[in-house]
Amino acid sequence: MFTLYTDAATDTETQLCAAGILIVHAGQQTQLKQALADGDNHHAEFLAAIAGFNALLKTAGTQAASSTVLFYTDSKIVADSLDKHYAKHYQPLVDQLLDCQSRFALVISKWVPEKQNQGAHHLAQQALQQHRQGRL
Repeated sequence: MFTLYTDAATDTETQLCAAGILIVHAGQQTQLKQALADGDNHHAEFLAAIAGFNALLKTAGTQAASSTVLFYTDSKIVADSLDKHYAKHYQPLVDQLLDCQSRFALVISKWVPEKQNQGAHHLAQQALQQHRQGRL
């Protein structure tokens, strides 16, 4: 089983966005930071989740098709959109995220409050700072 936490950070003035990704498997943590395409925070949250699942696919390798994933996000729109398979303004991103999830045997997506997503949150904040400085 894999556990995946993702979060996005957005600079509202510049629209710079970055992602924090935390993968937990077999007692090991993988912490990743990534710059994202510029945009609003909702857009960034979807992109962070997609980046997280793409990273997880690389980590899981051939195990992906038979693996269970517990996916945690503090984004209500991402969690609700996954439940409904629909988002009025973000449908292409919902479809892309659902496609990423379909490569695993089972994905359980759950919304959590920000305080329960601190690992990914801190990584996203660090990534945004590095992105502002041109280091990411």
